[in-house]
Amino acid sequence: MVTPERPGTILLIHGAWLTPASWDGVRQRYETLGYTVLAPAWPHFDRPAAELRRNPPAEIAGLSIAGIVDHYSAIVRGLPEPPIIIGHSYGGLFAMLLLDRGLGRAGVAICPAPARGIFPTPLTLQSALPVFTTWASWSRVVTMTPQHFARTFVNGLPPAEQQAVYERHAVPTAGRLFWEGAFGIGNGVWFRRSNRAPLLLITGEDDRTVDPAMVRATYRKYARAPAVTELKAFAGRPHWIIGAPGWEEVADYALGWATSH
Repeated sequence: MVTPERPGTILLIHGAWLTPASWDGVRQRYETLGYTVLAPAWPHFDRPAAELRRNPPAEIAGLSIAGIVDHYSAIVRGLPEPPIIIGHSYGGLFAMLLLDRGLGRAGVAICPAPARGIFPTPLTLQSALPVFTTWASWSRVVTMTPQHFARTFVNGLPPAEQQAVYERHAVPTAGRLFWEGAFGIGNGVWFRRSNRAPLLLITGEDDRTVDPAMVRATYRKYARAPAVTELKAFAGRPHWIIGAPGWEEVADYALGWATSH
């Protein structure tokens, strides 16, 4: 039971190309408010970014959308109370899938990867080129160059800061996830479900990885259901919205919305 002395639990889910360290600022901000904040890694991502870039575990190649969601589902079901679930990028998709399973007391999907039925735009397809142009990427661990990361993840930041974010946070990922997303494998949600927890969708208007048009399309799908769904757009924010200048406003809005619902 949530009490004023202990506001509750928040589960943060990172996205592709990142680790839980991407949530460090947000996690610390929420902890100062008294929340219990969990930011568990995807399977095999529980190590520093530099180590993952240098020697990524071969097991990463076998990760799937359903497998990662099962991983987080087990974590949520093991908690003493339903958490607020906040995810970024692929983590945003996973948050939506967890809510679809009846988990969580509120959810926030920040720049979420598309669910089945949301078609990628040319902008988003271009951001996924490191995967789709890599031979046999379905069964491989794939990487992103600093140059591509700068163009699609941290666009708008000064070059020195772009490089610093890459060195601290960027990691290889599973190519399979992108192919599954493209073919609608494991990423289906029942948009018209009436008994799920409230959901907030957030987009950055300068996002070159998850086109804001796709997030708006996701909102339109959800808006047909009686369950609470809202959309919030932040101007001038790239895909790195949880760490770019002004991330505090995004974090505060997400938590304020979730607690009010």
